[in-house]
Amino acid sequence: MPTTTKPPRPIFDTLYAFPPNRDIAGGTAYLILEEGGNVLVDCPAWDEPTRSFLQEQGGVKQLFLTHRGAIGQVKAIQQETGCEVVIQEQEAYLLPQMAVTTFQQEIRLSPHSLAIWTPGHSPGSACLYHDRHGGILFTGRHLLPNQQGNPVPLRIAKTFHWHRQLKSLGALRDRFTPETLQFLCPGANTGFLRGERSIDRAYDRLSQLDLEALRLQKPGL
Repeated sequence: MPTTTKPPRPIFDTLYAFPPNRDIAGGTAYLILEEGGNVLVDCPAWDEPTRSFLQEQGGVKQLFLTHRGAIGQVKAIQQETGCEVVIQEQEAYLLPQMAVTTFQQEIRLSPHSLAIWTPGHSPGSACLYHDRHGGILFTGRHLLPNQQGNPVPLRIAKTFHWHRQLKSLGALRDRFTPETLQFLCPGANTGFLRGERSIDRAYDRLSQLDLEALRLQKPGL
């Protein structure tokens, strides 16, 4: 019986986006091709097409989880690929009896990729910064596209701490510049990008967000 799974889509020549995964509430996972070993950002659907694709790309060295909701079938992925699982220390308890690498503030995964703790959406929410292609930030659910395709923090009923999330956003804006942060790859809501494969002009769009107005925002569903 032929598979109906859509193949991962290339964003750049060293970056792919997987189809939304129901195991992580429709989240989007990514694969970064690195010379020293590939990095998987969050969990794609774990099926034969995904396994074959990852093998064709040279396997997975590290699986970085942006937040607790991105865990998916992480145990099966680690068992079959032998990858190192990296997660912020406050959410490592969700993976008992698994070998994981934890971090507090930051951890460097490769010469080009750095994980940054951005609490708020969940206690261990984190982003991954990749310095190629003008700078790409994989935001998990810390920042998501709205219906206009612009990146925003979303306050929902399950948000861990809204003001910390906004503080984390402010820290990212202080850290980067238009030259070092040109693209965002969100971990969900990618349908709002309307065919685009990333959010461009990333720093400029983040700098336009009104943090004071966002502080007063009421939680959504």
